[in-house]
Amino acid sequence: MEKREFIDSLTKLVSNEDVLSVSREVKDLQIQFEDYILEVERQEQISKLEAQEREENFEEADWIYPLKEEFYNIYSTYQDKRKAIIEAERKEQNENLLIKRSLIARFKEIVESEENIGAAFGAHKEINEKWKTIGDVPRNNRHEIQHEYSRLLEEFFYNMRIYKEIKEYDLEKNFEAKKELISRLKDLEKNENIREVEAEIKALQNEWEDIGPTKQELWEEIKNEYWETVNKIYENIRKFYDDRREAMKENIVKKRAIIEKTGEILNNNRDSIKSWNKDTDAIIALQNEWKTIGFGPRKENDKVWKEFRAVCNQFFDQKSEFFKDIQSEFDKAVEEKQKLIEKVNSIKDSTDWGNTTKQIIDIQKQWKKIGSAGQKNEQKLWKQFRGACDDFFNAKDTFFAEKEKESEANLIEKEALINELNALKLPEDKKEAIKQLKDYSEKFSQIGYVPKNKKDEVYQAYKTALNKHYESLDVKGVDKEKIMFEAHIDTLKGSGNSAELLRKEKDHIRREIDAVKKIFYILKTIWASSQVAKEQIHY
Repeated sequence: MEKREFIDSLTKLVSNEDVLSVSREVKDLQIQFEDYILEVERQEQISKLEAQEREENFEEADWIYPLKEEFYNIYSTYQDKRKAIIEAERKEQNENLLIKRSLIARFKEIVESEENIGAAFGAHKEINEKWKTIGDVPRNNRHEIQHEYSRLLEEFFYNMRIYKEIKEYDLEKNFEAKKELISRLKDLEKNENIREVEAEIKALQNEWEDIGPTKQELWEEIKNEYWETVNKIYENIRKFYDDRREAMKENIVKKRAIIEKTGEILNNNRDSIKSWNKDTDAIIALQNEWKTIGFGPRKENDKVWKEFRAVCNQFFDQKSEFFKDIQSEFDKAVEEKQKLIEKVNSIKDSTDWGNTTKQIIDIQKQWKKIGSAGQKNEQKLWKQFRGACDDFFNAKDTFFAEKEKESEANLIEKEALINELNALKLPEDKKEAIKQLKDYSEKFSQIGYVPKNKKDEVYQAYKTALNKHYESLDVKGVDKEKIMFEAHIDTLKGSGNSAELLRKEKDHIRREIDAVKKIFYILKTIWASSQVAKEQIHY
């Protein structure tokens, strides 16, 4: 229920002319309003603590006191009206009691002394009609006064033998009326709305007492049925309130269990942000569980709420102290993370994809080692950092996606050139033939990269086709070696990894040269040694 709804609901109830009929609703509304105010004040306290934790200004709600003042002004009006009505009713009931006692005294005199039957019936009719117009009497006197009047009625009708037929008719009519009223009582017994039952049972009992006597031989039977039904209804009412009280007691037990759990969490050892956040989540979960539990008896409910709020306040006070000490660490983490963000921003536009990727990954590892910058800054810093990283990696993905499209086109072009090379018929002139093969090598190397999964396959097909033509040339000796070496170099240039392959080929040739030099040095040493030996022999 929203705050203004309490005022509107109370105003509506108080405006009811019969304020006594809404007493229970007003009381329930008062309890709900006080619980609502307690809950609002609790939420204010939690919000204040959270604001202190975030080092923000907290503006307390300025509507609570005016709302309470407005509510209780209306409630005071209701109490005044209720008191006035109760006093008026009490006064009226006492006056009604005096009137009914005077009627009973007059009726008793007629029953006991009046010999004129016509006059007796006339007096009875007058008394009975006036009796029906008189309202309620005090509850403590109701049974006594009604019982005495009913007894006089029964005695009167039993004494009026001359009017037996009239009496029989009235008794039968009263019997049917009482049977119909019992039927209504049984329907009321099925009604689960206890407030409606409480209001209706009183009216039906008053109606029962006003009906009058019935046949003596049926009276015991119908009387027992009546009281059995009435007692069942009152038993249902009592059970409803007993169950309600038991439920409220159980709610207190549940709330005390939550207080115990909250106390256990309060006593935990916490030396890190993670442990504080974990216990904070647990406390908030218990607070949410508290809200799901219904009310207990008012005094106990207020007591357990104060206990629970005190434990929660103690926890959040301790949390505030802890985060005062750790704030300097947060500030240091903020500074370090801002520097990392600046680093990524400074290189995110680089197209040196390999080196820049390694640098950013290394920065990301540094970010993880720094730790949290605090709830206030962590998400904002992470959003900036991740945005800068994403800018680079999205640009990288876009670049290589375009390269992949180009490599697919290059694959088609290289496969077409290989097919053309396989179908090529070389001219008989060797120089012209070598020139044509070199042209194909030049074209192949200029086409560009193909997809990685096709690179080796395409290179081998190209190498096989090119070598087949070079092998077919009728060239011998040094010329052949020179041509085949040049062809080999051209083939390497046409690979998908020409720079790496040429480097390896260069290293291979260097090793062969080093090996030849080593052999030459050995042979030179041996020759020099043999010359020395010859000179010694000659000597």
